[in-house]
Amino acid sequence: MTCLQQLYHFDKSKDKRLFYDMASQSLQEFREVLKEAYLLDLVDLEEFALMYQNNLSRIVFPYWKFDRFDLDAWDDSECYTELRFRKNDLPALLACLRIPEKIVCSQRTSCSGLEALCILLKRLAFPCRYTDMATRFGRNPTELCLIFNTILNFVYTTHQHHLSSWEQPFLSPENLALYTAAIHNHGAPLENCFGFIDGTVRRIARPKINQRTMYNGHKRVHSMKFQSVVIPNGLIANLAGPFEGKRHDSTMLYQSGLLPQLQQHAFHDGTPLCLYGDPAYPLGVHLQGPFKDRQLTPEMQNYNKAMSAVRVSVEWMFGCIRNYFQFVDFKSQQKVNLSSVGKMYIVCALLQNAHTCLYGNIMSSVFELSPPSLEQYFTV
Repeated sequence: MTCLQQLYHFDKSKDKRLFYDMASQSLQEFREVLKEAYLLDLVDLEEFALMYQNNLSRIVFPYWKFDRFDLDAWDDSECYTELRFRKNDLPALLACLRIPEKIVCSQRTSCSGLEALCILLKRLAFPCRYTDMATRFGRNPTELCLIFNTILNFVYTTHQHHLSSWEQPFLSPENLALYTAAIHNHGAPLENCFGFIDGTVRRIARPKINQRTMYNGHKRVHSMKFQSVVIPNGLIANLAGPFEGKRHDSTMLYQSGLLPQLQQHAFHDGTPLCLYGDPAYPLGVHLQGPFKDRQLTPEMQNYNKAMSAVRVSVEWMFGCIRNYFQFVDFKSQQKVNLSSVGKMYIVCALLQNAHTCLYGNIMSSVFELSPPSLEQYFTV
């Protein structure tokens, strides 16, 4: 029996709480029942006004006016513009991310795995409100928020190791040797450099607590920091973070544990291989940087200039994430303690690698190295 059907059997002399029980599912449903009760003279005007006022909610976005999600209704250009991936590539991405056929949220909201993936991509592709997304998915903004957080947690938990583990096929000693050759052939004096390391500052909204901890004095913004290692085929090979905005790059290097990993894995035929970073990093067998002497010889200057020309590629990768997944660059929505700011950036890095596997990027084009296929990248 529906709430309105129960209304006709309502006995006004009974406990008023029975009236509330008939429409306990939502405030909107309660208001509809209350209107009908007033028309049937089951409640007087004073009771109607009081109960209606006490059960008001914020303005309800009329999401029910829009059709539910149907990928067949999207054309390829819409998918690439709004989701950053071609329509025909979404099923392959869904399979490689191992997203289940049905996603169930904590309060039992459910949707298909494909719809959840599209909600994730739509949210991260550009700064938008959940009410803006409701026109595309025909869902309550609250449901969209729950689905987004659920699929974000799933992708992070399942695939975060692709950005932290060195046990990856594309990081084998043979592939590292290919990267050193590509970098050297592009004009780098170093013959054993297989990638580049740098830190990035991601602006966040000013937090209510721990403001000094999150404040970056160099950029003069509240922020989180990440340490990234990129390789010539256009992939982010390693991403560490988030770190507090005040942390120096050398501190991030120590806390990330990257140097012990390089000492274990960065070799080819017994020859140590290295990363190249800016002057903020300490020098070592597996980590090189520019000459920092006060008086540089012409040879030192030429070396620094040549290495700087190839090291700039690490900045291209940070730019790719910001360009394709612009939500992470929307400062006012990056609220620590209210949303998973660090988790969102890591998932964006994973999606950027997936994008590179499918379409390449500027770095893979410049160094003329093809990234692995989507299936190869997500095999481990």
